[in-house]
Amino acid sequence: MSPRLHLIVPGPLDQRTGGYLYDAHMVEGLRRLGWTVDVISLEGAFPRADARARVSMEKSLAALPDGSRVVIDGLAMGGLPDPIRDHGERLRIVSLVHHPLADETGLSPSDEEKFRDSEREALKHCAGVVVTSPFTAHRLAGYGVPERRIRAVPPGTAPAAWATGPGEGAPPQLICVGTLTQRKGHDTLVAALDFVRDLDWTCVCAGSLDRDLEHTRAVRDQVTAAGLANRICFLGEVDEEVLSRLYDTSSMFVLPSRYEGYGMAFTEALARGLPVVSTTGGAIPFTVPAEAGILVSPGDAPAFAAALRSLLGGLSTRRESMAAAARSHAATLPSWEDSATAFALAVDGLTR
Repeated sequence: MSPRLHLIVPGPLDQRTGGYLYDAHMVEGLRRLGWTVDVISLEGAFPRADARARVSMEKSLAALPDGSRVVIDGLAMGGLPDPIRDHGERLRIVSLVHHPLADETGLSPSDEEKFRDSEREALKHCAGVVVTSPFTAHRLAGYGVPERRIRAVPPGTAPAAWATGPGEGAPPQLICVGTLTQRKGHDTLVAALDFVRDLDWTCVCAGSLDRDLEHTRAVRDQVTAAGLANRICFLGEVDEEVLSRLYDTSSMFVLPSRYEGYGMAFTEALARGLPVVSTTGGAIPFTVPAEAGILVSPGDAPAFAAALRSLLGGLSTRRESMAAAARSHAATLPSWEDSATAFALAVDGLTR
């Protein structure tokens, strides 16, 4: 009989953020390995769980037979400790933590504390935790989770052709891939690009525009006020084919995140041989090798601009050497098949 797993996620699985893409790849990979995987999509709002979310989680867990293996995405689990406690004894529950909820940018101190306490309580009733980076595994030490109950399974990376660039005579194209939220730092990017407006470049941003509408409006107003609307383009969410074309025509990858639990977009860029300009926020220094990227402090627009200037000016031999380092690093990245195998071993070991 094949192993069976129930994966619980907040909302539809086909959302194009790093966390959902990771979850979807694990489902696909486990099924190829012979697992039976049932995906349960919760209703309601997350991570600030509303009444609808609570009912949905409770009903979903209550419907599962005793002894079932269950993986719950941390975005859903962290805000709902009570149902996890109620069913933690009879189900074999594993939490999948992309990054602790309290690490999200823009939270008030009281909200940080609430999320930290809530997630700590939920994790107490789990058989174990799968995280997407050793950095996040280290972060969970402050949540009272014993090291023996944590497994790090980094994302895989699909093989890709080297980026060819924007074409002869065209200005360098910068690509930024990330949901438009405070944590991703698009405001810092726009401020930095304003500092290097004297140089030739264009910037294309791919990622959802409707998860934080207030922030999206503020960033777009910032672009308009800077007079850069003809040089910075926001495409919203794009499918895999369009994103691949954007990578192919780009010269470098830029994303001034204030924090990342791993950062799948970085390895996607490295897999295409693109130099990276980003920050030291969270796990980024452990995801982007020093030879292939320039990392500055989160929120430091002048420093980010200086990094861009060093790669955009003149013939930029530094950009070429960083591209070569990115290609070299890409050969060391795990495939999605590798990650799925590691995920299967992790879940099996934590729930046996």
